[in-house]
Amino acid sequence: MLQLSKNIIGKDIMSLRTGGKVATAVEPIINPHNLKIEGWYCEDVFNKEMLVLLSQDVRDFVPQGLAVNDYDVLTHPDELIRLRAILALEFQLIGKRVVSNHKRKLGKVSDYALETSTMRVQKLYVARPVYRSLSTGQLSIDYAQIIEINDKHIVVREADIPATHHIKAAIPATN
Repeated sequence: MLQLSKNIIGKDIMSLRTGGKVATAVEPIINPHNLKIEGWYCEDVFNKEMLVLLSQDVRDFVPQGLAVNDYDVLTHPDELIRLRAILALEFQLIGKRVVSNHKRKLGKVSDYALETSTMRVQKLYVARPVYRSLSTGQLSIDYAQIIEINDKHIVVREADIPATHHIKAAIPATN
């Protein structure tokens, strides 16, 4: 199931054991190499400390937010040795510039959709510049179209067939 980023940022983290709120999801931790959500920075409800909820500890996405087994799944960032390099990147997807493989500026990422079963960003929604948005609106880019992600922008595959090409009429089969 796809979830928009606004449905996973700023939401409560609920404990299935106690039935109450244990933290608030502040910001996703996104691996820029494969656009997988590795976890979320979250604010502990008890002492306001910034902790990390790993994506594998999320049991379900519920209307109230994210469901986890218990408060114990929240970890201090310093304890996550395997994620240290990803955490250090501080990668932000919202606001990232998007360009085509033909060097055309397409806009900036305004939202994204997460596939909840794989925790991978499946769709990017790109806000176009004002002069283009009047005629075309928002652009939707599938994960399969992404060629490269770097510090400055995201490069996506653009259709290589110019609009001037027409499909040739089919030649009828002869017996």
